[in-house]
Amino acid sequence: MPLIERSSKTANSAHAASLSRRQFLKTSVALSSAGFLVSALSACAPQSNPNEIRVGITARPRMLDPRKATDALSSRVNRLLYRQLIDFDEQFKPKPDLADWQQLSPLHYRFTLQTDSVFHNGQRLTSADVVATYKSVLDPDFGSAHSGSLKGIASIEAVGQYQVDFILKEPDPLFVGRLVIGILPKSLIDSEHKFQESPIGSGACQFVLMNEQKLVLKRPDGVELVFIPVKDATVRVLKLQKGELDMVQNDLSPELVHYCQQQPELIVDWRAGTNFGYVGFNFEDPLLSQLAVREAIAMGINRQAIIDAMFDGHARLAGGLLVPEHWSGVPEINGFEYNPNKAKALLKQAKIPAGLLNSDGLLEFSYKTSNDPTRIRLATIYQSQLKKIGIHLNVQSYDWGTFYNDIKKGRFQMYSLAWVGVKSPDIFQYVFDSEAIPPNGANRGRYRDAKADELIQQALEQTDLDEQAKTYRALQIHLQKTLAAIPLWYEDQYTVSRTGMSGYQLFNDGRLDGLLNVIKVGS
Repeated sequence: MPLIERSSKTANSAHAASLSRRQFLKTSVALSSAGFLVSALSACAPQSNPNEIRVGITARPRMLDPRKATDALSSRVNRLLYRQLIDFDEQFKPKPDLADWQQLSPLHYRFTLQTDSVFHNGQRLTSADVVATYKSVLDPDFGSAHSGSLKGIASIEAVGQYQVDFILKEPDPLFVGRLVIGILPKSLIDSEHKFQESPIGSGACQFVLMNEQKLVLKRPDGVELVFIPVKDATVRVLKLQKGELDMVQNDLSPELVHYCQQQPELIVDWRAGTNFGYVGFNFEDPLLSQLAVREAIAMGINRQAIIDAMFDGHARLAGGLLVPEHWSGVPEINGFEYNPNKAKALLKQAKIPAGLLNSDGLLEFSYKTSNDPTRIRLATIYQSQLKKIGIHLNVQSYDWGTFYNDIKKGRFQMYSLAWVGVKSPDIFQYVFDSEAIPPNGANRGRYRDAKADELIQQALEQTDLDEQAKTYRALQIHLQKTLAAIPLWYEDQYTVSRTGMSGYQLFNDGRLDGLLNVIKVGS
């Protein structure tokens, strides 16, 4: 499934701003103390090469076989290496990429390929390659994580050299939007070629090499895109200043972004994003299963103040999981208002057994997050804000693997994560259906609601896209009403680049397609 967080100040926003300023000072001191390194090494900084674009990333892409890639970075890099049957327009509706399509019946789709598509090894891309790619994804022995979203396929058959028929088990109006796997050569699939080590697709870029130090792709114009893993965000910024990197996209703390905005050799560009940040609840917890308690928590968090202080306004309040401009988004909802007085009143209405308050008279919940510094700072702001309504958050931070494993297994009371790059509304079945408790889906909070299940099923059975959109909008309104999770915000996308870079286009889902056109016009 294709799968990102960003007046007059209240006391809470002042606290958030104070925290942000303290962290910024620490960051500035660290960068200033390292500033001599920038100056000392500037003389030996790598000479600007117009035929090489160096991009700083947090780590190497995990999987360059699109049939098995699930993390965001791998999926974005794979878009450069492989082409898929369809893509999406600005409303997230499917549009042709490699192929156009006809729906011949409710169960029958025919895709007609472009006849000029060629793989990087010189082989022409044909219907046989499409069939082989999707059959391998559906092969249970292959173990693709994408097989679940394609389980409705009954058969796939080539019709001549450039047409492919997909036959479904039952009608699915979202089917075309599921065909986002990069197409691979049948001959290499049959020979069990290791695409992870040597990707061969038909995308705009060709694979050159990958090792621990870098991943190199070549554009059609001969320019090399060099992805350089730099785990530490501060070091990435220093490398930008020194000219060892040309640009980075996202993955910096707000303080570092602010620092970059002050540097004459760096430029920060922004675009509204689609990544949905949220706070999740464990509905099997006797307190959090009460709507009044969840509403109190939601109303005790001043989201706009956090956006203003932590993200310098570079985010927008979220209501539904889908952004308002999505074809089934809901522009009129944007989550719960900040109302600490009402939050206190709601807690008084809740059924709280005697003896659950801590020594300070506060209701205590554990809150799990990753050990990313920005996420920890956000957690401490939630902690400070909720203390004012009578709740203490016991913040527990872990390395990503431990944290994510706990969330999947339901070992939490509250946590925060983000859904990245969501385009299809079938995400709701995956996240909120009662039958989607892990490992059958991503209903990690164990949310069970009969009306939500009914609306999800109704949407899945509808064959008219407009009617389906109405149902998904009703579902999102119901999910907010029942507070299946606290919607936080959609964080903006941003790039930090050296002043010599020109022509890069940011996309709201964080894709890296802008690298196909960016040029280096100066050192």
